[in-house]
Amino acid sequence: MLEGKAMVEDSDMPVKMQVQAMALASQALDLFDVVDCKSIAGHIKKEFDKRYGSGWQCVVGSNFGCFFTHSKGTFIYFQLETLKFLIFKGASTP
Repeated sequence: MLEGKAMVEDSDMPVKMQVQAMALASQALDLFDVVDCKSIAGHIKKEFDKRYGSGWQCVVGSNFGCFFTHSKGTFIYFQLETLKFLIFKGASTP
């Protein structure tokens, strides 16, 4: 496990949810090869959907750009090892 080595860059999630996000990222890195970003992201997304209801999105990689709208209190962007993790629950714009 790599817990404790994650660096949160930005978040509006409750702390308990942030800790779970980083723990799931660490778990995914134990289960999948570091270059298999799609499987890592899928694992985290499925776990968040199970725990917090459907609609979660997860992006994992070392170099990506994004622009999105999220539900308040559901966003985290952090780095663990060489990868960046973006997890959020999507929201529709009015």
